[in-house]
Amino acid sequence: MIIFKHFIFFFFLIHTILPANMLRAEQAAEAYSFKDLVKRGRKSVVHIRSEEVAENGTSPLKDYFRLGKYLKPELKEGSLGTGFIVSSSGLVLTNDHVIAPPPLYAEVKKVRVRLSDHREVTARIIGRDKKTDIALLQIEGEESFPAVRLGDSSEIDIGEFVMAIGNAFGIEESISVGVVSGKGRILGSGPYDHFIQTDAVIHSGNTGGPLYNIRGEVIGMNTTVSVTGYGIGFAIPINMIKNIVPMLQKDGRVTRGWLGVVIQALTHDLAKAFNLKNNKGALISEVMPGSPAEKAGLHRGDVIVKYEGKEIQNMPDLPSFVGGTPVGTTVPIDLIREGEDLQLDVTVQMME
Repeated sequence: MIIFKHFIFFFFLIHTILPANMLRAEQAAEAYSFKDLVKRGRKSVVHIRSEEVAENGTSPLKDYFRLGKYLKPELKEGSLGTGFIVSSSGLVLTNDHVIAPPPLYAEVKKVRVRLSDHREVTARIIGRDKKTDIALLQIEGEESFPAVRLGDSSEIDIGEFVMAIGNAFGIEESISVGVVSGKGRILGSGPYDHFIQTDAVIHSGNTGGPLYNIRGEVIGMNTTVSVTGYGIGFAIPINMIKNIVPMLQKDGRVTRGWLGVVIQALTHDLAKAFNLKNNKGALISEVMPGSPAEKAGLHRGDVIVKYEGKEIQNMPDLPSFVGGTPVGTTVPIDLIREGEDLQLDVTVQMME
């Protein structure tokens, strides 16, 4: 009788409790899986190579592993990078250096794009911006193309899960997962540095691809890897790209505003020397003759703390704000001069 009761108990355990636990374990695994995001996201990711560059026999895989003659012949025309579709009409975003690595900046007119269904089409270059390393392409087709959903890069938090999809070393649909490990990173690559840092691995060939958040929104474009540390990658914030795309569509290039000042970061020592409460803002070290800044009355030693109502948290914020201002617009600038708060109106001119 006792043995029979034990048998009933174990039968109940196996057929009732264990399946329920296994189901919960499967659900927990699903909650931490990126497979659904990969299924959705991969459809909008494309494989890019320049026609001119491909003729030279370059390949990210060859450059990395230096396998030389041992590579298969088809890898000689392997992908130079990645891109992603941002509109159902076939607009594609990628890095400028993907479609035209130096010294072929001016010569490249068309690129080849391989879609997720392995069709290969020619893409027309709509516009390029070397300063931010962004290029906009147009692929033709009668059908509606699967476009990504763009997110808001200003809302990302350090520690948030992200996923990069690209063609690492020419190998299609390579996935890497990590977290946002930093925001607003300055790498010295240009005046508009404001990168998202991530430990999601970004290799050669991944550049130009999308960086997704856990909700399946693109928050950045993978653009570079660190040469000094393994596993440190950077992406251009999608909000910066959103501001540039309309100009690339309209004119094929980006027209930026110009203030005409040389600025430097406010260190704690400088803030103390200027009797400032904190080190937020941009210190003017030089005002160019005949510039909008000179005409508005800005002086050397002024500390710009707000531009058009937006706070200057760090010195690089100012070039970004000014560069995104339409030429001819008059904006208020809040500054501190010898301990006094001032506001001046500046009419932004076009950067030559």
